[in-house]
Amino acid sequence: MTSGHEHRADRAEPGESTRAVHTPRPALPSQTPIGLPVFRTAAFAFDTAQEYADVIGDRVHGYSYSRIDNPTADAFAAGMAALEGTAGMVGQPFASGMAAISTTLMAHVSAGDHVLASASVYGGTWSLLREVLTRFGVTSSLVDMSEPDVVRQAIRPNTKVVWAETISNPTLRVVDLPVLAGIAHDAGALFAVDSTFASPAVCRPAEHGADLVVHSATKYVGGHSDVTGGVVVGLPEVLAPIRRLRVDLGGSLSPDDAFLLHRGLATLPLRVARHCDSALRLARGLAGHPAVEGVVYPGLPDHPDHAVAARLFTAGRFGGVVTVHPRGGRSAGMALCDRLRIAVPATSLAGTHTKVSHVASTTHRQLDDAALAAAGIRPGTVRVSVGLEDPEDLLADLVQALDGPGD
Repeated sequence: MTSGHEHRADRAEPGESTRAVHTPRPALPSQTPIGLPVFRTAAFAFDTAQEYADVIGDRVHGYSYSRIDNPTADAFAAGMAALEGTAGMVGQPFASGMAAISTTLMAHVSAGDHVLASASVYGGTWSLLREVLTRFGVTSSLVDMSEPDVVRQAIRPNTKVVWAETISNPTLRVVDLPVLAGIAHDAGALFAVDSTFASPAVCRPAEHGADLVVHSATKYVGGHSDVTGGVVVGLPEVLAPIRRLRVDLGGSLSPDDAFLLHRGLATLPLRVARHCDSALRLARGLAGHPAVEGVVYPGLPDHPDHAVAARLFTAGRFGGVVTVHPRGGRSAGMALCDRLRIAVPATSLAGTHTKVSHVASTTHRQLDDAALAAAGIRPGTVRVSVGLEDPEDLLADLVQALDGPGD
């Protein structure tokens, strides 16, 4: 009687299930594909057990498991680092903008540390600072980042991160990045910038002193409202703890989403230029409407940070978001959103479609009335994310919505 091992060795060919699993694979082409290949795989195989151990132990570069690293996701992160324009920078990809924000902060603060951030910081970041990190002994202060003296006074001996936004949401304040970088570095703190509202096509914070640049790639980078993702860019030594925590927490970007985000990079400057041009035309057209208390857009000469934006931003590009303060408070803001025919009330921003949101009840719902007032957000404030439609049509749509129902 033969052993089971001998019996298997005598088989003329593998069994049906083995053949089904181990189908022939084509050789990798020697020609370079123009489109980015999608490595849609969770795991990678190795020639030896030692190679496996070396790669997963980070002793040899390679890929073992897509939660750790994936070639398609890495290609997207490298593309973002290249667009940020500073030599030596690398990127880390994430499943969402909030995964990028939370991992970045958690990688660089510990119990007893302090974070200094903008009073008008994005609502998700506000919740992270005020409701999550506080449970782990991390404190934070929220101040007006447009006032350098206020920032200096708020720095503490235990401040580890100064967190700013290139263009704040939805107040559209523009901070003086080089000045803030100097304040942070003088205090021995990292200077991190959420540049989601700008994208590299408007501003590249690393060129102005930022140690870390964070993006919700869901927005301008993806550009079509069909993918979520995030990315952090910085020098390797600053990114290293962020990568380690990304692996441990698991907020990694999928290869399919990475492909879509990478594809968005090629048209990013073209799309953003159109967003910005249309936004400026809408801001100018709405500024004098009798139903409007005010229009906020960095490209308008009366914006308090217009000179800073003109100095730091790519010429002629001031972002694709316009903030409108309709007269009549909360009900007027909600009514404005409801009366639109082309623009739609929707989450997120920066896609092909123009989207609006009543800020107090949506993006900044986490803030109470006092926090909203401190952030410069009025009860009726409406954020308009300008899409790629004809600007004349968008302006006419907003005007009719502000005019209200006819007789």
